[in-house]
Amino acid sequence: MALRKPPAPELGGPVPPTVRLVPGPLQAARELLTIRDCLRYACTRFEAAGIAYGQGTDNAWDEAVWLLLWCLHLPPDRLEPFLDARLTTRERRLVLELIDRRCRERVPTAYLIGEAWLRGLRFRADPRALVPRSLIAEALEESLNDWLPPEGPSAVLDLCTGGGSIAVFAALRFPEASIDAADLSGDALSLAAENLELYGLAGRVDLLKGDLFAPAAGRRYDLVLCNPPYVNAQSMDSLPPEFLAEPGGALAGGEDGMDLVRRIVAAAPGHLNPGGLLLLEIGHEAAHFEAAFPTLEFAWLPVTASEDQLVLVSREQIESAGIAAQPGSGSAARRRRG
Repeated sequence: MALRKPPAPELGGPVPPTVRLVPGPLQAARELLTIRDCLRYACTRFEAAGIAYGQGTDNAWDEAVWLLLWCLHLPPDRLEPFLDARLTTRERRLVLELIDRRCRERVPTAYLIGEAWLRGLRFRADPRALVPRSLIAEALEESLNDWLPPEGPSAVLDLCTGGGSIAVFAALRFPEASIDAADLSGDALSLAAENLELYGLAGRVDLLKGDLFAPAAGRRYDLVLCNPPYVNAQSMDSLPPEFLAEPGGALAGGEDGMDLVRRIVAAAPGHLNPGGLLLLEIGHEAAHFEAAFPTLEFAWLPVTASEDQLVLVSREQIESAGIAAQPGSGSAARRRRG
């Protein structure tokens, strides 16, 4: 029986799956020659596989650039001079194998290569903690400055520190301050210790193991930074595989995402000095946060990505709302934009 060529798709109609074939790594290794070729191929594979972004990049191109430059030991911020450089056969195979793994295994690129970059700083990354991506890093460098005294805070706590990236930013941003970093996970703290060592900060940052503020009993701070688990139950049920590869306990925040947030806000006044501030990341849970704290006056601290994902609130505002005594109770909300 003679084989017939499949009919061409009608203009404007759906393209049959047979027309949308993506070359596999073996064919690609024979035909792709330059970094530019491999980047285009990576974007095609990523989009065809439907991988998820949001753990260091937000699009296929940036994900491909990150992965390829790491694999080829090239500077992460110097793509242009190398775009048309030809790859050796071995380099092509290594690059294409990594692209294939990213599509098949559906784990974050940071876990595949063992490192992540956040605002120009490199961190070790693996499944012991979330991939570094907190918006607090940007706030520490920019928008938070308007809320701090000229001399800066003298004592800072990074609560739910995970792999320690925010503790590193805080220690570099406030070189005269004492810095504590707390987490319930011993695995996360071991990764945090490695990241502190990368920046020579092992002797400056005190790592504390325990549940929220418990290991910091008796200590008070001018600034508490916290990126807690805040993903609501419905969102947890629909997370893509890349996010499910991260520690679930560092993501899940209960039915409305506010289980730990309620505890943190209620306990914060007992660990803040007069005038002390709590900077809390809540992601896309603004509506749930406002519903959980209807009497609380606070500020949204804007960052490039959003104006309602970082909450800034003082010890006095929490006490005035009566939250420490009766978490979550009250009536009308009063908010200010930072």
